Amino acid sequence: MLSAMRYDVHAVRARFPALGTGTAHFDGPGGSQTPAAVAEAVAGTLNSSIANRGTVTDAELLAERTVAEAREAMGDLLGTDPATVIFGRSMTANTVDLARTLARSHRWGAGDEVVVTSLDHDANVRPWVLAAESVGATVRWAEVDPASGELPLAAVTDVLSERTRLVAVTGASNLIGTRPDLEGIVSAAHDAGALVHVDAVHLAAHALLDREGLGADLMSCSPYKFLGPHLGVTGGRADLLEELRPDKLLPSPDRVPERFELGTLPYELLAGTTAAVDFIAALSPDADEEAPRRERLAAAFAALEEHEDALRVRAEDGLAGIDGVTVWSRAATRTPTLLFTLEGVEATEVHRHLATLGVNAPASHFYAWELSHRLGLGPSGGVRVGMAPYTTQEEVDRLLEGVAQLAARR
Repeated sequence: MLSAMRYDVHAVRARFPALGTGTAHFDGPGGSQTPAAVAEAVAGTLNSSIANRGTVTDAELLAERTVAEAREAMGDLLGTDPATVIFGRSMTANTVDLARTLARSHRWGAGDEVVVTSLDHDANVRPWVLAAESVGATVRWAEVDPASGELPLAAVTDVLSERTRLVAVTGASNLIGTRPDLEGIVSAAHDAGALVHVDAVHLAAHALLDREGLGADLMSCSPYKFLGPHLGVTGGRADLLEELRPDKLLPSPDRVPERFELGTLPYELLAGTTAAVDFIAALSPDADEEAPRRERLAAAFAALEEHEDALRVRAEDGLAGIDGVTVWSRAATRTPTLLFTLEGVEATEVHRHLATLGVNAPASHFYAWELSHRLGLGPSGGVRVGMAPYTTQEEVDRLLEGVAQLAARR
């Protein structure tokens, strides 16, 4: 394991213009801050001579190269063939389209079943529920254990049957950080003859993904959660994508992945996505600059996990010592994201108080609608604290001091 002292968080922070305000950003799970290199890639593309994709002019060739480079970058990040990388407006939009297409292309109907979990963000629940309802299929729920915040493997296997067509599961909860047993879930789903769609939006910011190694049929994420611009990205099995016939314009390309991409791609955002992946790949203090990007990403995430997990432990231990605080994120395996509430104080009031101290820790259910209700927090949710590559120990201490101040006033 790399020494946390070798990860120079202050050198990393210097590359984020927004951090110059002094604000402590614990709001990364909702959207990370952006390094200068990403903004420059976006602006540079907008300022370039660029056109629709083609093979004649320099402007056309730049567009082609920008798309190809973004697919390569996301292929490295997701651990999937770049030729299966689909870009869309958002992960939610991608999943709504994907669910509708799967239901139609695979002829789901009455008697078929789709499994969703109460651990997930609604973007990996509602699209599948709506798709199932549209064809008369049955939705079955794999339930989180509210006491531990875990999604036991048995919660999934108990609702699988020979009629299960798809299991939709998160790689990590965006609300409490829980990382379920993806390997066990994928294996069990495949044994039942079902496909698996993994929502890796939250996990992608904190751990190296490997769609192919995991065996997930489909995996989605959003670059703006890992230092990039707002986009949705989905990677999948090439043979599966070839089977699917999404709605599209008649003259638009029918090849994969273009058949899934509606309209002209936002070249500037693709350039920013490539820059974000390259930025992460360079974060390891021991990275070999000549090594393949996938190897550099593995080293970078190893360094990041050590840095961020130490901060999570510091935050959890500190919050546990504050009277009236309940920390809801206690799963055995989780990301550096935690949710807490303060007895007698609305979560939104904690959010506002911390904001006066220059600490951004928002309060909500964060679209983990089912989970927030299973935890007994309802639509109010709690205060979410997320660590990022630029988070420091000093910022964690500021957060703790702010919560302690508010707790003392109760």
